[in-house]
This record gives sequence, structure tokens and C-alpha cells, in this order.
Amino acid sequence: MISIMKKNEIRKNAVSMSFVLPALILVFTFVIIPFALSFYYSFMDYNILKPKAMSFVGLDNFKKVFTDTVFLKSIYNTFRFTIFVVPLQLGVALGLALLVNKKLKGIKLFRLAFFAPTVLSLVVISILWTFIYNPNNGLLNSILNSVGIASQPFLSDPTQAMYCIVFLSAWQGAGFQMMIFLAGLQDIPTYLYEAAEVDGASKYQQFLNITLPGLKNISILLFLTITIGAVQLLIQPMMMTQGGPLNSTVTIVYEIYQTGYKYRNMGYGSAMAVVFTAIVLVIVLIQNKLIVSKED
Repeated sequence: MISIMKKNEIRKNAVSMSFVLPALILVFTFVIIPFALSFYYSFMDYNILKPKAMSFVGLDNFKKVFTDTVFLKSIYNTFRFTIFVVPLQLGVALGLALLVNKKLKGIKLFRLAFFAPTVLSLVVISILWTFIYNPNNGLLNSILNSVGIASQPFLSDPTQAMYCIVFLSAWQGAGFQMMIFLAGLQDIPTYLYEAAEVDGASKYQQFLNITLPGLKNISILLFLTITIGAVQLLIQPMMMTQGGPLNSTVTIVYEIYQTGYKYRNMGYGSAMAVVFTAIVLVIVLIQNKLIVSKED
């Protein structure tokens, strides 16, 4: 009897492991091994075209990272992008969700239109918006000229380029967050709004005291995901500005890509990647601490 029970338990454990094993293999192959190799290469002088010439340099790569003006500028640009795009994208997504949370004829078409940019390739969208931002004959300058506003340099101006990427990124990503907010709005019981109307609460009061508290958990989730995605900004500056002008749009991930693959300096690029991982971990820990403290 005991042996049969043990066999059943082993069988159950084997079935459970069969579901978990593929995920573990993927995590080990695409997360753990690459990070371990990056950590190892960060202590090396390693040119990917000359693997046999790899040599140990200790902490020299990390010393260089913290004195590299371009990398330090990339950290500043990444945080500046994140600070602007996170509240903007969340605000746009919530606003769109409130607009399409109506039982109107044809409302599904608007939901589809707002969601469409999310499913398009970010490379294609970046190229498209490069033409829209064209300072000479771009669509946006044509619209500005039609209302009496002078043409703007947009991506050619170091003071405007990053904000152009912020606007594009918020426009492209807001549709996905809109659908999540929409699901949250539809999950809020309607009787709460009915009771609030009976008590004489205005629409604004209902929004503050019913809608926002009802979307709290969803908002926290989206805040975390947008923030983590924002610090990984790569495609837009790569396709639209190549980090320029004057390194005003170079980001951490783009600088890592440039160093490791364009300039073939995999050792130094790996050191940047390790520092970037530490930065992301610190951001996540701070966010979790703030969220837990607010819940308490």
C-alpha cells in the first residue's frame, strides 16, 4: 500500500515537472546562461572578432564605465525618457479606456483603431514617424504651418529629439494598456456608480472615489511593466536618430548594443550590461518598497 502511494506521488511529481521543465529550460537558456557569460566577459578584454586574444583585465571595464561620458549621458537620457513616458502613457491609456468604455454603436471600431499601433512592428512605426517628423516636408510641420506655427527641427534638435521619441512611444504603447484598463473598468460593479448617483456624487467624485480605487491593482501592474519597458528603450533611437543629435537620445541599451556589436568590444559592453542589470534591480526594489509601504 505504501509503495503504491509512493509511486502515485512520484508520478504526480513527474507530471508537475513536465509542465515546469520547458519554462525552466527557456529561462536557463535565455536568461541565466547569457547573464553568467556577460558577467564573465565583463572582467575581460574581449573583441568578438578576436576571441583567442581575450585577456583578463579585472575591474578595468567597470572603472571605465563610471568615467565614460557617453554611457553616463545614456543613463541620464534613459531616466529622462522613463520619467516622461510612464505618466504620459498611463494617462493616455486611462483616458482612452474611459472613452471606449461606452455602449455605443461602432465603439468596437474605435477600440480596434486605438489598439492597432500596438500590434504593428516598432521598426515600421519608427520609420513612419521619422517621415512625419521630417523638418523639411514632414506631415507634422505641414500641419503646424497651416495654423501659422513655424517649422520645427524635431529629431534634428537635441532639445526636442527625446520628447519626440517620448510622444511616439506613448502613442504606440497606450493601446495595449488601454485594453487592460478597459477590462478593469468593466470589472467595477455598476451598483457602486448607481449608489453614488443616488447620493448626489458628481462624475468627477465618482471617478476619484470609485474608478481610481477600483483600478489600483491594475495601475500598479501597468506602472511596473511600462517602467521596465521604458528603461530598455532601443528600437526608436536606433531607427530614428542613431543616438543623436549630440548623443541626446542615446540610451543604456542602445549604447550596450553599439559597444558590443558595432564596435566589437564585448568585454566592455558586458560590463555595461551588468551595470544596467543592477540599475533595473534597484528600480524594481524601490518600486516594490513604495508599493508595499502604500498598501500598509
